[in-house]
Amino acid sequence: MTTAPPAGPAAPPRAPAGLFTPSPTSAPRPQAPPLPAIRRMPLAVAGLLAAALTAYVWSAHGAKPGVLLLLGLGLGVALFHSRFGFTSAWRQLVAVGNGTGLRAHTLLLGTTATLFAVIIGTGTGLFGAQPAPSGGSLGVGLVAGSALFAVGMQLGGACASGTLFAVGSGQTSVVLTLGGFIAGATLAAWQFDLWKDLPAWDPVVLSDHIGWFGSWAVTIAALLLVVFVSRRVQARRNPPPLGPVPSARTAAVRALRGSWPLAAGALVLSVLGAGVLLVSGGAWGVTSAFSLWGSELVGALGGHPENWTWWRQPGNAQMLAGPVLADKTTLTDVGIMIGAAVAAALGGTWALHRGIPWRTAVASVLGGVLMGVGARLAGGCNIGAYLAGIASGSLSGWVWGAFALAGTWVGLKLRPLFGLGNPKPGDGVC
Repeated sequence: MTTAPPAGPAAPPRAPAGLFTPSPTSAPRPQAPPLPAIRRMPLAVAGLLAAALTAYVWSAHGAKPGVLLLLGLGLGVALFHSRFGFTSAWRQLVAVGNGTGLRAHTLLLGTTATLFAVIIGTGTGLFGAQPAPSGGSLGVGLVAGSALFAVGMQLGGACASGTLFAVGSGQTSVVLTLGGFIAGATLAAWQFDLWKDLPAWDPVVLSDHIGWFGSWAVTIAALLLVVFVSRRVQARRNPPPLGPVPSARTAAVRALRGSWPLAAGALVLSVLGAGVLLVSGGAWGVTSAFSLWGSELVGALGGHPENWTWWRQPGNAQMLAGPVLADKTTLTDVGIMIGAAVAAALGGTWALHRGIPWRTAVASVLGGVLMGVGARLAGGCNIGAYLAGIASGSLSGWVWGAFALAGTWVGLKLRPLFGLGNPKPGDGVC
């Protein structure tokens, strides 16, 4: 997730030092300054919004949606503090061979796979939920959609989860990405008849063939292989060095207002994502809510999305007919934005960015549209298809990741057309 760093005194850059690589200790860690009075207003607004929305959802729809919203708030805080990257990780890997971000993915994936194996393998669920793996079909839609999504990530400057936390922290250009994302996801749902019959094969979920322990063991072995290969590639290409993460001196202040190491972010995100599975029975996802929001807007403007084939599919009709704030994915998505806003305001970094170059604005909208369409074609995004798929032992997650790398290469070729730079050896982290 590559986004412009928030303005402010405590803005932590994306610098994943210390994960599978030596962490420099000589650089000083500046202490977070006291929160100025002018910065307290965003914190008060974000905090009140979080409290009011949680109280409303809990009272109107029950404890289960209320817990999902709280999990979303936690995801937003963790994403903001760790700047956990998908877009930038793949950009660094493809452009200069820097696999540090990708190795952070393996920690997130491996920890999530372990928790998923325990939860799904034992049938443990809360609120009557029956946890199930996320197994996507294999076919043209998966291949084309994941590649298209990755091109959109590099143009829009963020992935699905990154778009949400960046919007919450006040990054204006990513608001344009979110708008394009919603439009693209809605467009793909509207035109579902054009692509629903693309060639596809049934999902391949390892646990169906070798059990949950076997599935977990194969997944961990594959992730360790990714770590080994990425280290070899990085050593051969000699990418730019990574600097330490500047943060507050004390652990308590660092947790609330400083930056977290990527390893910490990966662990927290995996636990919260497992919480979503426990509570709802399904893995954490992002983009289905975008199709819902756009379709609700179409309905409010006089359209009839209920007549679209997409919303007549099993499960989708109930989603459209039900309250938006009772939808699982909507709750976690909204929670991520508000949680990131609270974290940014608490750190004194929440601020709207102005003066977006027109080419950047065009790239943001176009990238969002491509991600929206790609997510629908592929059956999910970097969270719902890549993270949830691999953690569930589904072959679709690995296919999604492979073709996302190919799409990243295409996206890097297109970025200069919009005035966007690419990493070069010796430039440092971008």
